[in-house]
Amino acid sequence: MASFGKDKIRNVALIGHGGEGKTSLLEAILFSTKGIDRLGRVDDGTTVSDFDAEEINRKMSISLSASYVLYKDYKINFIDVPGFFDFEGEMVSALTVCDGAIVVTQAAGNLSVGTEKALDYCIEKNIPVMIFINGVNKENSDYLKTVEAIKEKYGTKVGATELPIMDGYTMLGYVDILGGKAFDNAGTEIAVPGGLASTVEGLDGELTEIAAGADETLMEKFFEEMALSKEDKIAGIKTLVHRGEFMPIVAGVAVGKPVLCDLLENVVNFLPAPGENGPAVANRGEEKVELDYDENKPFAARVFKTIVDPFVGRLSLFKVVSGKVKTGDVVANTTKDETEKISALYILKGKQQEAVEVLRAGDIGAFAKLSYTSTGDTLCDSALNVQFDPIDFPKPVLTLALVADEKGGADKVVEGLRKLMEEDCTFKVEKDPETQETVICGMGETQIDVLCKKVKNKYKVEAKLTEPRVAYRETIRKTVEQQGKYKKQNGGSGMYGDVYIRFEPAPDIDFEFGEEVVGGAVPKQYFPSVEKGLREIKSTGVLAGCPMVGFRAILYFGSYHPVDSKEAAFIEAAKLAFKEGIPKANPVLLEPILNVKVVVPSDFMGDIMGDITKRRGKVFGMESDKGKTVVTGEVPAAEMHRYAIDLRSMTQGRGTFSMEFARYDEVPSSSVAKIIEEEKKKRAK
Repeated sequence: MASFGKDKIRNVALIGHGGEGKTSLLEAILFSTKGIDRLGRVDDGTTVSDFDAEEINRKMSISLSASYVLYKDYKINFIDVPGFFDFEGEMVSALTVCDGAIVVTQAAGNLSVGTEKALDYCIEKNIPVMIFINGVNKENSDYLKTVEAIKEKYGTKVGATELPIMDGYTMLGYVDILGGKAFDNAGTEIAVPGGLASTVEGLDGELTEIAAGADETLMEKFFEEMALSKEDKIAGIKTLVHRGEFMPIVAGVAVGKPVLCDLLENVVNFLPAPGENGPAVANRGEEKVELDYDENKPFAARVFKTIVDPFVGRLSLFKVVSGKVKTGDVVANTTKDETEKISALYILKGKQQEAVEVLRAGDIGAFAKLSYTSTGDTLCDSALNVQFDPIDFPKPVLTLALVADEKGGADKVVEGLRKLMEEDCTFKVEKDPETQETVICGMGETQIDVLCKKVKNKYKVEAKLTEPRVAYRETIRKTVEQQGKYKKQNGGSGMYGDVYIRFEPAPDIDFEFGEEVVGGAVPKQYFPSVEKGLREIKSTGVLAGCPMVGFRAILYFGSYHPVDSKEAAFIEAAKLAFKEGIPKANPVLLEPILNVKVVVPSDFMGDIMGDITKRRGKVFGMESDKGKTVVTGEVPAAEMHRYAIDLRSMTQGRGTFSMEFARYDEVPSSSVAKIIEEEKKKRAK
């Protein structure tokens, strides 16, 4: 295949709500451009971009997939992105390298949650975007009502540039609003149906005024002639799309017998080529460096996805930002401070890899079998020595504990999941230092279930998922003094240690040891032994076996034996003092409290505040931010296990949240007995 210069490349992400037809649209595009000779179906598991076994089984995308099409003298790289919320990280990866996006939505007469979130993300990140309303031929579909629903939220930032011609629920063709001409499904020009003439005129008037506002030249021309040519309207809308000020809406059918209208022409006309909206920015130490998508400059690329192919091995998907790269090149991985040799270079069409010799600035491809490179890394000419900012993946919001079904299976599960972390950067597997449980932290139940299914299929070991333990603590509320005496005689030399320790509440510290011994009642060489004994035993409190915190232990008296006293004896004496003294010091159970920040549309504010209260939380404040309400407060960690799932349900997927540790607070007396019983059972198990 001939290589393409940046002006003839478009990099486009297909994003939006799950089940709206993104994968089917890509399939239709590939089929219509003869990129494939057979039209696959999601339900049959035969599409180009859904090729993973779990994707085929679930009939949904779970990972991004790259393909390309040739249209006229352009190469359009499409990245098909999962729409389910658990796989949001795939959208973030794709939009890191794509210069524009198509949001795919159904003609259901409303603004779906996924469409709204995708559009909001593109607006926030200033990513040029088009909207493809799919399924205009479905029963009860309504294209114009869907357009109006989108306009209700985004106003004049959106507008229809195509109008489907319908006979009931059969699509006969479409009207190109900008040109005022109608075409049948084969692209042959036909007369604009009389019943649509007024609608076309109204939509054209809106678009003309919007396009005229793109710059002063168009505005002057519009005022002089009260009209603009199709070329002028395209130029004006292109300018607005590139600035993130307008989103064209087009129509079509992706499933069955596809009708794409003028989609690819619109992509070429409206979405920017690489670098057309300005240079990329990288870092060289503290310095910001601009890279101009110039194939004659030194090479630089960013890796945005890693795929482990069962036959080729690890594939690193990348976008060339500067220069060009070819097979045999040696490049620097500035993220890892390593060197990589390019042994194989591919362009992708789903799981199919096509070997190429060179890729130029602006293009997207894949490296095979790199030794050190992972998602987010920068590869470049060693003399250029730049790094791109890391990909800003969403943080995991759901944590579950992993329990292997079979003896010895836990290590295999963890090993398998860690390998999957190469492909998915939105989850992590780690040992909780507080509870010593192995936990998996991810974006939701579906993502975690998919990961565990993959491990089961590959490693033949199954993991059970349970709610993780809460990292409770214990402390004291009263000062007590306690003797601890350890005496043991076994024939020869014995063991003798005698200490008097004062235990005091100290809420602002974890633990502090001190001594006030006078007159050598306890020799100084045994002070470290007393402290060691206390530090060892404080990890197991007297109520539920939770670590003891927030106290001070002062050694103030004791006795010793010149022959039988040993370090081990004073360690045990300190432990005895702890065991007997702490129960008298009014011990209480503490629970972790989290700072919580919830961002929701204002309509859901009351539900969110009520839910926080139900979770024994406190609401501290509310404020508006970019049309949404931000609720801040504190909630006990024990009440937040399933909050990601519950929030999604309460807000129809529109809410997001973050949380971080705030402090420990005393558990309400009504809950203490139950928690103690549960903790003892877990520890015994």
